[in-house]
Amino acid sequence: MAKRDYYEILGVSKDADTVAIKKAYRKVALKFHPDKNPDDKTAEEKFKEAAEAYEVLGNPDKKARYDRFGHAGVDPNGGFGGGRRGHGGMTMEDIFNQFGDVFGEGGSPFESFFRGGGGGTRRGGGQRGTNLRIKVALTLEEVAKGVTKKIKVKKQRTCSQCSGSGAKDASSKKTCGSCGGSGYVRQVRNTFLGQMQTTTTCPTCNGVGQVTTAKCTQCRGEGRVFGEETISMDIPGGVEQDMQLNMRGKGNAGMNGGPPGDLLIHIEVKPHEYLKRDGSNLLYDLYLNFADAGLGTSVEVPTLEGRVKIKIPAGTQAGKVLRLKGKGLPSVQSYGVGDQLIYVNLWTPKKLTEEERKLLERMKKMDNFSPKPGKSERGFFDKMKDLFS
Repeated sequence: MAKRDYYEILGVSKDADTVAIKKAYRKVALKFHPDKNPDDKTAEEKFKEAAEAYEVLGNPDKKARYDRFGHAGVDPNGGFGGGRRGHGGMTMEDIFNQFGDVFGEGGSPFESFFRGGGGGTRRGGGQRGTNLRIKVALTLEEVAKGVTKKIKVKKQRTCSQCSGSGAKDASSKKTCGSCGGSGYVRQVRNTFLGQMQTTTTCPTCNGVGQVTTAKCTQCRGEGRVFGEETISMDIPGGVEQDMQLNMRGKGNAGMNGGPPGDLLIHIEVKPHEYLKRDGSNLLYDLYLNFADAGLGTSVEVPTLEGRVKIKIPAGTQAGKVLRLKGKGLPSVQSYGVGDQLIYVNLWTPKKLTEEERKLLERMKKMDNFSPKPGKSERGFFDKMKDLFS
C-alpha cells in the first residue's frame, strides 16, 4: 500500500518550520494515542503513522531529502535493509525514546503505555548503539540498473562470548531487586492532563531487569566488541548524488543487549567519461564537421549499454537535439526511464591548408551558406568531407 504524504498526515504545509511541525505532531499524537483510544487499531496505526512523519519532517536533513525525492529519499524500497516493525520500523517504545520530549517536560503523560504499562510492548534494556555513516561510490552504469554492494565496515559488534549480555556466564545475571526484574518502576506524576500513574526505567538496572555480578572477560561487561563486518546492501536504480539510504539495525551494536543503531549510506556518483546526468536524462555532446552536417551521415555514440549507430539527417544544424528514447536512467521512485539527449555541435578546424581555405572562401560567396544547399554547393560539401574527415 502506498504511503500517505507526511505533510498531509501532520496537517502542515511544506514551508512549515520545526516548531510548527513539532506542534502539529503533538496534536495528532495526543488525538490518536492508544491510551485515549483503547483497543482501537485504526487509532494506533494513525499514531504510528504520525510518529513516522515526524521522524522525517522533524529532522532538517531528512526533510530536505523527502522534499526532493519523496518517500524513496528517506526509506527507499519500503525499508532499505533491516526488518520493519510497523510504520517506519518503529515500535511504541521507539516512539517514546525518540519523541518523548514532544509532550513537554517530564516526558510523555502516556509513558506507561510506551514502557509496557498498557500496551504490552517488550521490556527495554541496555543502551542503543550509535549510527554509522559510510560513503558508497557508484558508476552511472550501476545507477542505471541498481547494484548489490558488499562493504566491509568497522563497527561495534555483539560480543560472541556473552551474546551481548555483558555477563561472564548465566549465573552472573541476577534479578534486579529494585524493579523485581520488570525493568521499570511505577510512580504517580502530575501532568497537564491531571494525575497519572507512569512507569519509568529502573535506575538500578537501566531497564534490563537484571544486574551483572561478574562481567564478561571478552567485552568487559559492555556486551559488544570492536570488529569488522561485511554488509550486503541492495542499492536501487536511479539513486542520485548526495542521496542518503538507511539500513536499520546495521550500525554499532548496543550496550548490555541494547538495540543496534542504523547504517547511513551516503551516495556518490562517479563522473562518466562521455555522459552527463540531468535528472533521469543523460546528455551527450556530438561534434560534426561541416560536411557531415550538410550531407548527412551515420555516427556511433556511446550509451550506458554500449555504442549505438544513429543517423544524422542532411542539413542538420548546430544546436539540434536528437533523442534516444529509454536510454537514460530510471526514477528512484519507479516512475519510468529517462532518455539520452544528443546535442549537435559543429566542429571548426583551427588550422587550414591552402586548399581547404580556398574551398571555404568559394563557399562563403555562395549565397552566404544558404540553409538549403543547391547542387553546386553539394559538390563543395563532398570535397570538404574528404578534406576534413
